[in-house]
Amino acid sequence: MSEQGNIFDEFEWRGLLFDATAELKDVLATERVTAYIGFDPTASSLHVGSLLPIMGLARLQRFGHTPIALVGGGTGLIGDPSGKTAERQLLNRAQVEINLAGIRSQLAQFLDFDRAGNSAQIVNNLDWLGELHLIDFLRDVGKYFTVNYMLSKESVKRRIQSDDGISYTEFTYMMLQAYDFLALHRLNGCSLQMGGSDQWGNILAGTDLIRKADSAKAHGLVFPLVTNSAGTKFGKTESGTVWLDPERTSPYRFYQFWMNTDDRDVIDYLKYFTWLTREEIAGYETSVAEDPGARSAQKELARLVTSMVHGEQAYEKAIAASHVLFGGSLEALSVSDLKDIFEDVPSTALSKTMFEGDGMGVLNLCTETGITTSNGEARRLIRQGGLFINGENISDENATLALSNLIENELLVLRKGKRNFHLVQVGSEASS
Repeated sequence: MSEQGNIFDEFEWRGLLFDATAELKDVLATERVTAYIGFDPTASSLHVGSLLPIMGLARLQRFGHTPIALVGGGTGLIGDPSGKTAERQLLNRAQVEINLAGIRSQLAQFLDFDRAGNSAQIVNNLDWLGELHLIDFLRDVGKYFTVNYMLSKESVKRRIQSDDGISYTEFTYMMLQAYDFLALHRLNGCSLQMGGSDQWGNILAGTDLIRKADSAKAHGLVFPLVTNSAGTKFGKTESGTVWLDPERTSPYRFYQFWMNTDDRDVIDYLKYFTWLTREEIAGYETSVAEDPGARSAQKELARLVTSMVHGEQAYEKAIAASHVLFGGSLEALSVSDLKDIFEDVPSTALSKTMFEGDGMGVLNLCTETGITTSNGEARRLIRQGGLFINGENISDENATLALSNLIENELLVLRKGKRNFHLVQVGSEASS
């Protein structure tokens, strides 16, 4: 993508501009700025909801500005009340350090730390917050905040009106985040903070603090909070949060999450989460309108985001896994992959002893697993060409299956007809 033009305009046409401070557009058009976004270390992995601010930093860098990813090692010990209806469980330092390590490695996939002139940086606010003394903080920072000002912020008002209220610990979070902005302004010349729209009050608190403490101008820009067309929170599925960590959410399930995007959302998501140009996205918009059944926009969205987060090889594997559900080959997939793919299909656990010696007859296997109710039904299924084991059609009703037929010595994938799957997990003891 060209680095010419104004990143403000880029955010605007992509629908990423929810609000911004006055004069920011002109500043971004005439100056190279340093900007930061904070990431909360409440888990050892970021999730798909974090992709929008991550991409915001990456876009900013491509337009020649300098991005800073701040991981909240200090504020993570306190908890941000923004957008929350209850007090967070406080993390200990050891857990925060574990979480920080995971987040750093994920951010490094998107930001260029060796770019001449505007290399990205990752900083930890514990470096300065951990050195603060209470009396000094109250004298040097607290004096700039009135209680009236803090109570006027939406995140605080919402919590005060709740039954549980808000603790003094979380009430002071606004001052700590504002101090982060001031510290980065002094240490790195940072003049712009970005974040989700729920951070608007905290960001303005930071710009006000910089104005009062350093007599300097600072700016803020917030992105919209992403929801889907059903009105539910983006990144939440029936099976839980969609994580960037492949150990938490497999590349296959990550790919499927994007493939399942509603037609009403897919164009917005292409704008938010990919590097496609305005013209390229317009082409997919036409495709969705004229031929929604082809799902070409969803396929491109899933390809681009899965490849960006997990790599091209993981994307290809996710494609292979998806094809399995339509009768594709199982050869390239591991037991772990197959268990992930078939997590929601019926399964039966059988003992390895059933496959020893002469092996287990396919008719017996069909009835043991319940895919047929009798040997007679199993015979008819085989004669009609409707039984597949590990992707291969079974034509001999007298065939047997030995331990050597198991995938990695522990799994069989049965398919009845085109889409009726059943997983057989073979262990040392039988159960069902």
